[in-house]
Amino acid sequence: MKFMAPAIVITSLLVLAGCDQAEKSAQQLMGKAAETAKQAIDDTHKAAEAAISDATGGLISKKEQPAEDKETKQSSSQDI
Repeated sequence: MKFMAPAIVITSLLVLAGCDQAEKSAQQLMGKAAETAKQAIDDTHKAAEAAISDATGGLISKKEQPAEDKETKQSSSQDI
């Protein structure tokens, strides 16, 4: 009976250590799954933009405004 209590304590510590390792592994898997999902969404978005561009013959496209135009719009709205 003298060895029963230390054996239970040691077993409990091993189980807790195993739980911590399992939690870390689960977090890593969730991180990888989230990254994969984000990449899939990005790829789908790009494919959808390409399909819309093809379907409209390029009439609808995402246009970037030059930096000067952005500044002009901001300053004109501030003047008003």
